[in-house]
Amino acid sequence: MRISALESYGLRCLLALARKGPDGQLTIPDIARMEGLSIPYTSKLLSILRKSGLITSVRGRGGGFCIARPPDEITLNDVLTALGGPLIEPDHCSRHSGQLDECVRSERCSIHDLLGDLANYVGSFLSQTTLQSILDNEYSLSLKSLETQIGQAAGRQGKREQKVAPTDHNPDAIKLSN
Repeated sequence: MRISALESYGLRCLLALARKGPDGQLTIPDIARMEGLSIPYTSKLLSILRKSGLITSVRGRGGGFCIARPPDEITLNDVLTALGGPLIEPDHCSRHSGQLDECVRSERCSIHDLLGDLANYVGSFLSQTTLQSILDNEYSLSLKSLETQIGQAAGRQGKREQKVAPTDHNPDAIKLSN
């Protein structure tokens, strides 16, 4: 998983608004100055966040932007999905099918399963981590939960593994069954 600059800066802008609370407002120049961003780039980020319903805008002389919901109701998954889309695109396999219209492994693909499991683990962590937990530095609780889930998944994965005769090149060889 790669966090883009757009996602990182968008999250920073949203956290700045979350610190102000639902009744506090910040203008584009305020946020740009606080985060060290250009005004046009900040405007672009806030436009995306507004269209996704994470922030609202107030027009007029005393206007600005404010967070749309309490920080404990907005998850990191909400933010990253709004700014960058889903972790794994639904059409991933059809977009990466080589020269064919359909992937040659479309019936049973261990890579598809692996990416799906990874997306579920990361998605679970992101869905449990709220803006409030980031502001409070309490996201490690979500990480422990994720570690538990990974351990459980590794147990399931172990059931699908079968040993292969070790070789000089790979004494601990393990083959995943498809």
